[in-house]
Amino acid sequence: MRIAVYGAGGYTGKLVVAELARRDIETVLVGRNVERLGEAAARAGLAAADGAAIRRAASGDHAALVHAFQDCAAVINCAGPFVLSGEAVVRAAIAAGCHYVDIAGEQRHLDRIFGTFAAPAEAAGVTVVPGANDDGLPSDLLAHLVAERVRPVRELVIGLELVRGGAMPSRGTLRSALENIDTFTGGGLGYEDGRWHPDIAARRTALTFPDGSDPVPVVKFPLPAVVTVPHHVAARRVEGVVRAELAAAFADMTPALIDSVPEGPPADSRRTARWIIVVEATSEDGRHARGVVHGTDMQGSTAVIAVESARRLVADGAKPGVLAPAQAYSPADFLEFLVQHGVQWSVDATGDAGGAVDASQVL
Repeated sequence: MRIAVYGAGGYTGKLVVAELARRDIETVLVGRNVERLGEAAARAGLAAADGAAIRRAASGDHAALVHAFQDCAAVINCAGPFVLSGEAVVRAAIAAGCHYVDIAGEQRHLDRIFGTFAAPAEAAGVTVVPGANDDGLPSDLLAHLVAERVRPVRELVIGLELVRGGAMPSRGTLRSALENIDTFTGGGLGYEDGRWHPDIAARRTALTFPDGSDPVPVVKFPLPAVVTVPHHVAARRVEGVVRAELAAAFADMTPALIDSVPEGPPADSRRTARWIIVVEATSEDGRHARGVVHGTDMQGSTAVIAVESARRLVADGAKPGVLAPAQAYSPADFLEFLVQHGVQWSVDATGDAGGAVDASQVL
């Protein structure tokens, strides 16, 4: 199995390369800067004898990208902002006959990929799974399991809480956010009655996270699962929300601020950071279900998720086309795989506040 990593010289790209090396998966490092790619390979302990290869290709050079990918089984795209270059990498991966995974959290990118590449990917016999990151994939998988408890679903709410513990986002993540600043400050897409639209307001104004007993104020936020979940859950409404303070932080983002922060947080800071996802669903007849998934080390979790996503496409296969995570993988099985990496999850089978069941009960 040979997997290419585009953007392998970036902060998260290096973590993905290291995870591939840890799992003894043959790796091809692709990007614009050969020197940075070499540093990433050396940092992961890869050498030519290990099967690692370094290939220069810019996102604007279709032929070079196709050539770089052509002997690989899958591509993991780590190069944001994805709204600027993501489509070019998807197009090249399909042309090369490779499965494709990316770590994008950008709603506009995900929406474009589903709208543009479903037919080409299906015709090429490859699978494209965008949004395989620390919040996009777990929230999509969890939403599927929660929705199964209360079908038909009238409303599904996805809430994200980040406890950084001193760990900042990577510089690349901040640049992606800045490129999508109107989406972030405006709340992004909502889903209602078969359509995605930015003018769909969130109805939920408060949400209880596992850390507290009282609801906290939340506001609409462009979570990637708002784009992916309606592809496999028949719900009248899907919305994403975060704690109001987190959303407000994006209003102060500037290029100068981004340039002033390190490329990414050190490993010890990453391990103190926590991500928490809550999914709540309400059925047409008023029944409720709730699920929670949480873990640590946002960037490290993304690397594990992206590698396992690509590995499963190659080893297990999936329906060709553009798929949401829950369409490409068994939701419970993938979440259970993440348990060994510090992730915990549960689904409330009854809708009662105290009725949460252990993950093993929903496998």
